[in-house]
Amino acid sequence: MSPVVLVCLPSPHDVWRLSPDHEASLRSDFPDAEFRIVDSGAVADQLKDVHVYLGRRFAAEWFPLAPHLEWIASPAAGTDHLPVAEAEAAGVALTRSYGFHGRPMAEHAMGLVLGFSRGLFVSSRLQRTDLVWRDRLAEEFFDLADATMTIVGCGSIGSHLASAARAFGMNVIGVRRTPPPDTIEGITWMGADQARRAIARGDVVVNLLPATDDTRGYFSAEFFTAFKPGAMFLNLGRAATVDHSALLHTLESGRLLGAALDVTDPQPLPLDHPLRHHPRVVLTPKSSTLSRGYMDGAVAFFADNLHRYLSGWPLKGLVTAPATRHRREGG
Repeated sequence: MSPVVLVCLPSPHDVWRLSPDHEASLRSDFPDAEFRIVDSGAVADQLKDVHVYLGRRFAAEWFPLAPHLEWIASPAAGTDHLPVAEAEAAGVALTRSYGFHGRPMAEHAMGLVLGFSRGLFVSSRLQRTDLVWRDRLAEEFFDLADATMTIVGCGSIGSHLASAARAFGMNVIGVRRTPPPDTIEGITWMGADQARRAIARGDVVVNLLPATDDTRGYFSAEFFTAFKPGAMFLNLGRAATVDHSALLHTLESGRLLGAALDVTDPQPLPLDHPLRHHPRVVLTPKSSTLSRGYMDGAVAFFADNLHRYLSGWPLKGLVTAPATRHRREGG
Protein backbone atom coordinates (compact mmCIF):
# COMPACT_ATOMS: atom_id res chain seq x y z
CA MET A 1 0.00 0.00 0.00
CA SER A 2 1.30 3.48 -0.91
CA PRO A 3 2.08 5.71 2.07
CA VAL A 4 -0.27 8.65 2.59
CA VAL A 5 1.57 11.85 3.54
CA LEU A 6 -0.47 14.74 4.90
CA VAL A 7 1.25 18.14 4.71
CA CYS A 8 -0.05 21.16 6.61
CA LEU A 9 2.30 24.14 6.34
CA PRO A 10 0.11 27.21 5.75
CA SER A 11 1.56 30.66 6.41
CA PRO A 12 0.75 34.24 5.46
CA HIS A 13 4.44 34.61 4.57
CA ASP A 14 6.13 33.06 1.55
CA VAL A 15 9.29 32.21 3.50
CA TRP A 16 7.36 29.73 5.68
CA ARG A 17 4.88 28.41 3.10
CA LEU A 18 5.18 25.25 1.00
CA SER A 19 5.51 26.47 -2.58
CA PRO A 20 4.23 24.73 -5.74
CA ASP A 21 7.87 23.94 -6.56
CA HIS A 22 8.36 22.25 -3.18
CA GLU A 23 5.20 20.22 -3.68
CA ALA A 24 6.24 19.21 -7.20
CA SER A 25 9.68 18.19 -5.95
CA LEU A 26 8.20 15.91 -3.28
CA ARG A 27 5.77 14.30 -5.72
CA SER A 28 8.60 13.75 -8.22
CA ASP A 29 11.00 12.28 -5.66
CA PHE A 30 8.36 9.98 -4.15
CA PRO A 31 6.06 8.89 -6.99
CA ASP A 32 4.66 6.00 -4.96
CA ALA A 33 3.50 8.21 -2.10
CA GLU A 34 0.17 10.00 -1.98
CA PHE A 35 0.67 13.62 -0.88
CA ARG A 36 -2.23 15.67 0.45
CA ILE A 37 -1.63 19.40 1.00
CA VAL A 38 -4.18 20.93 3.37
CA ASP A 39 -4.84 23.96 5.54
CA SER A 40 -5.14 23.71 9.31
CA GLY A 41 -8.92 23.42 9.33
CA ALA A 42 -8.89 20.31 7.13
CA VAL A 43 -6.37 18.20 9.05
CA ALA A 44 -8.80 16.33 11.32
CA ASP A 45 -10.94 15.19 8.40
CA GLN A 46 -7.93 13.76 6.52
CA LEU A 47 -6.24 11.71 9.24
CA LYS A 48 -8.11 8.40 9.04
CA ASP A 49 -5.75 6.81 6.50
CA VAL A 50 -2.62 8.95 6.94
CA HIS A 51 0.77 7.36 7.69
CA VAL A 52 2.99 10.46 7.80
CA TYR A 53 2.16 14.00 8.89
CA LEU A 54 4.34 17.04 8.16
CA GLY A 55 3.31 20.22 9.94
CA ARG A 56 4.08 22.78 12.59
CA ARG A 57 1.28 21.69 14.91
CA PHE A 58 -0.39 18.42 15.81
CA ALA A 59 -3.20 18.49 18.34
CA ALA A 60 -3.33 15.78 21.00
CA GLU A 61 -7.00 15.16 20.26
CA TRP A 62 -6.12 14.13 16.70
CA PHE A 63 -4.47 10.84 17.68
CA PRO A 64 -7.73 8.84 17.89
CA LEU A 65 -8.56 10.09 14.39
CA ALA A 66 -5.31 8.70 12.97
CA PRO A 67 -5.22 4.91 13.50
CA HIS A 68 -2.54 4.39 10.82
CA LEU A 69 -0.28 7.29 11.76
CA GLU A 70 3.36 6.27 12.22
CA TRP A 71 5.35 9.49 12.06
CA ILE A 72 4.86 13.20 12.82
CA ALA A 73 7.53 15.44 11.25
CA SER A 74 7.98 19.02 12.41
CA PRO A 75 10.08 21.61 10.54
CA ALA A 76 10.82 23.32 13.86
CA ALA A 77 13.95 22.80 15.93
CA GLY A 78 12.02 22.81 19.22
CA THR A 79 9.28 20.45 20.34
CA ASP A 80 7.70 22.22 23.33
CA HIS A 81 4.67 23.09 21.16
CA LEU A 82 4.10 19.45 20.12
CA PRO A 83 2.33 16.54 21.92
CA VAL A 84 5.51 14.59 22.65
CA ALA A 85 4.12 12.50 25.53
CA GLU A 86 0.97 11.63 23.61
CA ALA A 87 2.99 10.59 20.55
CA GLU A 88 5.18 8.40 22.74
CA ALA A 89 2.11 6.76 24.28
CA ALA A 90 0.59 6.17 20.85
CA GLY A 91 3.79 4.60 19.49
CA VAL A 92 4.11 7.37 16.90
CA ALA A 93 7.56 8.61 15.93
CA LEU A 94 7.99 12.37 16.23
CA THR A 95 10.91 14.22 14.69
CA ARG A 96 12.21 17.75 14.89
CA SER A 97 14.37 19.37 12.20
CA TYR A 98 17.82 20.91 12.32
CA GLY A 99 20.67 22.16 10.18
CA PHE A 100 18.90 24.92 8.25
CA HIS A 101 17.98 27.15 11.22
CA GLY A 102 21.59 27.87 12.14
CA ARG A 103 22.64 30.29 9.40
CA PRO A 104 19.77 32.83 9.71
CA MET A 105 19.85 32.64 13.50
CA ALA A 106 23.61 33.24 13.52
CA GLU A 107 23.14 36.25 11.24
CA HIS A 108 20.36 37.55 13.48
CA ALA A 109 22.43 37.11 16.63
CA MET A 110 25.49 38.84 15.18
CA GLY A 111 23.31 41.71 13.97
CA LEU A 112 22.09 42.22 17.52
CA VAL A 113 25.60 41.91 18.95
CA LEU A 114 26.89 44.53 16.51
CA GLY A 115 23.94 46.76 17.30
CA PHE A 116 25.12 46.94 20.90
CA SER A 117 28.88 46.72 20.42
CA ARG A 118 28.96 49.55 17.84
CA GLY A 119 26.27 51.66 19.51
CA LEU A 120 23.86 51.34 16.60
CA PHE A 121 20.78 51.02 18.80
CA VAL A 122 21.85 53.97 20.95
CA SER A 123 22.46 56.06 17.82
CA SER A 124 19.04 55.17 16.42
CA ARG A 125 17.44 56.36 19.63
CA LEU A 126 19.51 59.51 20.26
CA GLN A 127 19.43 60.82 16.70
CA ARG A 128 15.90 62.06 17.43
CA THR A 129 16.86 64.16 20.44
CA ASP A 130 20.61 64.87 20.50
CA LEU A 131 22.67 66.91 18.06
CA VAL A 132 25.80 64.82 18.74
CA TRP A 133 26.25 61.74 20.91
CA ARG A 134 29.71 60.39 20.15
CA ASP A 135 30.82 60.83 23.78
CA ARG A 136 28.02 58.48 24.83
CA LEU A 137 29.16 55.83 22.39
CA ALA A 138 32.78 56.21 23.45
CA GLU A 139 31.75 55.15 26.93
CA GLU A 140 29.66 52.12 25.96
CA PHE A 141 31.02 50.49 22.79
CA PHE A 142 33.14 47.35 22.97
CA ASP A 143 35.40 45.50 20.56
CA LEU A 144 34.36 42.08 19.40
CA ALA A 145 37.94 41.03 18.77
CA ASP A 146 39.14 39.12 21.85
CA ALA A 147 35.73 39.46 23.53
CA THR A 148 34.10 36.22 24.73
CA MET A 149 30.74 34.86 23.64
CA THR A 150 29.18 32.23 25.91
CA ILE A 151 26.53 30.15 24.16
CA VAL A 152 24.25 28.27 26.56
CA GLY A 153 22.57 25.32 24.86
CA CYS A 154 25.25 25.12 22.17
CA GLY A 155 24.09 22.54 19.64
CA SER A 156 23.76 22.74 15.87
CA ILE A 157 22.56 26.36 15.89
CA GLY A 158 25.21 27.32 18.43
CA SER A 159 27.93 25.86 16.23
CA HIS A 160 26.83 28.10 13.34
CA LEU A 161 26.84 31.09 15.68
CA ALA A 162 30.27 30.17 17.01
CA SER A 163 31.69 30.24 13.47
CA ALA A 164 30.21 33.68 12.86
CA ALA A 165 31.54 35.00 16.18
CA ARG A 166 34.99 33.59 15.47
CA ALA A 167 35.01 35.48 12.16
CA PHE A 168 34.94 38.68 14.23
CA GLY A 169 37.81 37.45 16.39
CA MET A 170 35.67 36.46 19.37
CA ASN A 171 36.46 33.65 21.77
CA VAL A 172 33.58 31.20 22.16
CA ILE A 173 32.52 29.07 25.13
CA GLY A 174 29.89 26.44 24.39
CA VAL A 175 27.77 25.17 27.30
CA ARG A 176 25.74 22.02 26.99
CA ARG A 177 24.68 19.18 29.25
CA THR A 178 27.28 16.85 27.78
CA PRO A 179 30.07 18.39 25.68
CA PRO A 180 30.49 16.59 22.34
CA PRO A 181 33.20 13.95 22.05
CA ASP A 182 34.60 15.59 18.92
CA THR A 183 36.15 19.03 19.21
CA ILE A 184 34.81 21.85 17.06
CA GLU A 185 37.40 24.41 16.09
CA GLY A 186 37.12 27.64 18.04
CA ILE A 187 34.77 26.42 20.80
CA THR A 188 35.84 25.83 24.39
CA TRP A 189 33.33 23.38 25.85
CA MET A 190 31.99 23.46 29.40
CA GLY A 191 29.37 21.20 30.95
CA ALA A 192 26.07 22.32 32.39
CA ASP A 193 27.50 22.07 35.89
CA GLN A 194 29.97 24.82 34.91
CA ALA A 195 27.37 27.14 33.42
CA ARG A 196 27.74 29.90 36.03
CA ARG A 197 31.50 30.02 35.50
CA ALA A 198 31.02 30.11 31.73
CA ILE A 199 28.48 32.93 32.01
CA ALA A 200 30.82 34.93 34.25
CA ARG A 201 33.42 34.89 31.46
CA GLY A 202 31.05 36.06 28.72
CA ASP A 203 30.99 39.59 27.33
CA VAL A 204 28.04 38.31 25.31
CA VAL A 205 25.81 35.54 26.66
CA VAL A 206 23.48 33.85 24.18
CA ASN A 207 20.63 31.62 25.33
CA LEU A 208 19.71 28.85 22.88
CA LEU A 209 18.12 26.50 25.42
CA PRO A 210 14.99 24.51 24.53
CA ALA A 211 11.97 24.63 26.81
CA THR A 212 11.95 21.60 29.12
CA ASP A 213 11.12 20.98 32.75
CA ASP A 214 14.83 21.28 33.53
CA THR A 215 15.34 24.60 31.73
CA ARG A 216 12.22 26.47 32.88
CA GLY A 217 13.39 29.70 34.52
CA TYR A 218 17.02 28.64 33.98
CA PHE A 219 18.17 32.26 33.67
CA SER A 220 17.05 33.18 37.17
CA ALA A 221 17.96 36.04 39.50
CA GLU A 222 20.81 33.89 40.79
CA PHE A 223 22.18 33.31 37.29
CA PHE A 224 21.96 36.97 36.34
CA THR A 225 24.16 37.86 39.32
CA ALA A 226 26.88 35.75 37.69
CA PHE A 227 27.02 37.96 34.60
CA LYS A 228 30.10 40.05 34.02
CA PRO A 229 29.36 43.77 34.58
CA GLY A 230 28.72 45.39 31.21
CA ALA A 231 27.83 42.12 29.46
CA MET A 232 24.95 41.78 27.04
CA PHE A 233 22.32 39.04 26.93
CA LEU A 234 20.58 37.54 23.90
CA ASN A 235 17.65 35.15 24.06
CA LEU A 236 17.10 33.25 20.82
CA GLY A 237 16.04 30.08 22.63
CA ARG A 238 12.72 29.79 24.42
CA ALA A 239 11.04 32.47 26.50
CA ALA A 240 10.19 30.07 29.33
CA THR A 241 13.90 29.61 30.08
CA VAL A 242 14.23 33.23 31.29
CA ASP A 243 12.82 34.88 34.41
CA HIS A 244 11.80 38.18 32.84
CA SER A 245 11.36 39.92 36.19
CA ALA A 246 14.91 38.97 37.15
CA LEU A 247 16.17 40.17 33.76
CA LEU A 248 14.43 43.52 34.19
CA HIS A 249 15.87 43.92 37.70
CA THR A 250 19.38 43.16 36.40
CA LEU A 251 18.98 45.72 33.60
CA GLU A 252 17.75 48.38 36.01
CA SER A 253 20.69 47.69 38.32
CA GLY A 254 23.01 48.68 35.45
CA ARG A 255 24.82 45.36 35.46
CA LEU A 256 23.94 44.57 31.84
CA LEU A 257 24.88 46.71 28.86
CA GLY A 258 21.72 45.49 27.20
CA ALA A 259 19.43 42.61 26.29
CA ALA A 260 18.07 41.48 22.94
CA LEU A 261 15.02 39.21 23.03
CA ASP A 262 13.65 37.36 20.02
CA VAL A 263 11.18 35.53 22.26
CA THR A 264 9.20 36.77 25.26
CA ASP A 265 6.58 35.53 27.68
CA PRO A 266 3.92 36.39 26.70
CA GLN A 267 4.59 36.73 22.98
CA PRO A 268 4.11 39.52 22.10
CA LEU A 269 4.60 41.56 25.25
CA PRO A 270 1.78 43.97 26.16
CA LEU A 271 2.39 47.49 24.88
CA ASP A 272 2.82 48.79 28.43
CA HIS A 273 5.30 46.11 29.49
CA PRO A 274 8.46 47.69 30.98
CA LEU A 275 10.77 45.59 28.80
CA ARG A 276 9.22 47.22 25.72
CA HIS A 277 10.22 50.66 26.95
CA HIS A 278 13.56 49.94 28.56
CA PRO A 279 16.34 51.90 26.78
CA ARG A 280 18.70 48.92 26.93
CA VAL A 281 16.32 46.35 25.47
CA VAL A 282 15.83 45.46 21.81
CA LEU A 283 12.91 43.21 20.88
CA THR A 284 12.59 41.28 17.64
CA PRO A 285 9.30 39.51 16.80
CA LYS A 286 10.48 35.87 16.84
CA SER A 287 12.12 36.58 13.51
CA SER A 288 15.55 35.01 13.97
CA THR A 289 14.75 32.15 11.57
CA LEU A 290 13.63 34.41 8.73
CA SER A 291 15.40 33.19 5.61
CA ARG A 292 14.53 33.02 1.93
CA GLY A 293 15.91 29.49 1.98
CA TYR A 294 14.06 28.30 5.09
CA MET A 295 11.49 26.13 3.31
CA ASP A 296 14.11 24.76 0.93
CA GLY A 297 15.98 23.47 3.99
CA ALA A 298 12.83 22.22 5.70
CA VAL A 299 11.65 20.29 2.64
CA ALA A 300 15.12 18.84 2.01
CA PHE A 301 15.37 17.67 5.63
CA PHE A 302 11.93 16.06 5.44
CA ALA A 303 12.66 14.43 2.07
CA ASP A 304 15.84 12.86 3.44
CA ASN A 305 13.90 11.55 6.43
CA LEU A 306 11.09 10.28 4.21
CA HIS A 307 13.65 8.24 2.27
CA ARG A 308 14.82 6.84 5.62
CA TYR A 309 11.27 6.07 6.71
CA LEU A 310 10.46 4.21 3.50
CA SER A 311 13.76 2.30 3.69
CA GLY A 312 13.30 1.32 7.33
CA TRP A 313 16.34 3.33 8.44
CA PRO A 314 16.55 5.41 11.67
CA LEU A 315 14.98 8.85 11.39
CA LYS A 316 17.02 11.99 12.00
CA GLY A 317 15.85 14.34 14.75
CA LEU A 318 13.93 11.61 16.55
CA VAL A 319 12.27 12.86 19.74
CA THR A 320 10.04 9.88 20.58
CA ALA A 321 10.77 6.20 20.19
CA PRO A 322 9.89 4.97 16.70
CA ALA A 323 6.65 3.13 16.20
CA THR A 324 6.87 -0.54 17.05
CA ARG A 325 4.11 -1.58 14.66
CA HIS A 326 4.56 -1.21 10.91
CA ARG A 327 0.93 -0.44 10.33
CA ARG A 328 1.46 0.62 6.71
CA GLU A 329 2.72 -2.83 5.80
CA GLY A 330 0.52 -4.79 8.15
CA GLY A 331 -2.70 -2.97 7.34
